[in-house]
Amino acid sequence: MKKLIHKKNIIAIVTAIAVYALVFMLVETGSLSRHYQSLLVPIGVNIILAVSLNLTVGFLGELTLGHAGFMSVGAYAGCMFTIYANLPTYIELPIALIIGGLVAAVFGCIIGIPALRLKGDYLAIVTLAFGEIIRSILMNMEVTGGAGGLKGIDKSANYTLVFVIIVITVIIISNLVNSRAGRAICSIRDNIIAAESVGINVVYHKLLAFVVAAFFAGVAGVLYGHNLGILTPDRFDFNKSIEILVIVVLGGMGSIRGSIIAATVITVLPEVLRGLADYRMLIYAVVLIVMMILNASPKFAEFKKSFFAKLRGKKAQKGGAEDGVIRG
Repeated sequence: MKKLIHKKNIIAIVTAIAVYALVFMLVETGSLSRHYQSLLVPIGVNIILAVSLNLTVGFLGELTLGHAGFMSVGAYAGCMFTIYANLPTYIELPIALIIGGLVAAVFGCIIGIPALRLKGDYLAIVTLAFGEIIRSILMNMEVTGGAGGLKGIDKSANYTLVFVIIVITVIIISNLVNSRAGRAICSIRDNIIAAESVGINVVYHKLLAFVVAAFFAGVAGVLYGHNLGILTPDRFDFNKSIEILVIVVLGGMGSIRGSIIAATVITVLPEVLRGLADYRMLIYAVVLIVMMILNASPKFAEFKKSFFAKLRGKKAQKGGAEDGVIRG
């Protein structure tokens, strides 16, 4: 198992480096327009949010609608630190990311202890209420800028930093899922009564998933703030939580790779359709509906499985042929 996890980590890092090299080349050569360059950080932020929420919704099996609340808490904490710290960017930004993540994790723990004793719709309503309470508090506090927003934030987040955070997020959550604690989390999703019967501490493992997800939501919030340069409470409303949930469901519950692909598609698609003016959001909604119907279709699932199996088979045959040539 350790060798398998280690191998997956290497594959993830190599893939990330290859993708980063491709993006870097497109940016430096001017092949990627300034408009699409501006989407690189938002894409990364949505990937971090989707992968972290997938830990709670996909692997733990609990429906939460307060992810934007954790994102907002982390964003304001980290960005307020950089505003008042007056340190060099290369020092204050990593510290701000840690502060934002830790503050969000603390709120995740405070909310999680009572909330995770609930199930299903009740948990969704409580986490939704938490997100709205946080938004209301931020809107009425002078230190956060109130409804006018927190201004004066350095626009220091770039796609290189986002790529690094994405890799760290994916590796940590993947290893957590494949660890003993991760298997316990997945067993709670599959059958909570059976998990309790074999001695798994359900409350502890639920809280672990909730706090880790909240931590990375806070980190994503700090990146979000340092990309825009301003934070307003209305950016972290109910719709933001629903958007993240849509990405997770669209990519597949419990699929980290699917969350990455879906986050990219959901972020880029509205901009690709911008030229269609009034019909843009209609087409966007239709595409989402079609993709969800296809994902729910057993025949389409079989097609995807057979398609990727054929691709793996071709790669294996190619690798075997190359070994034969070398040996010959």
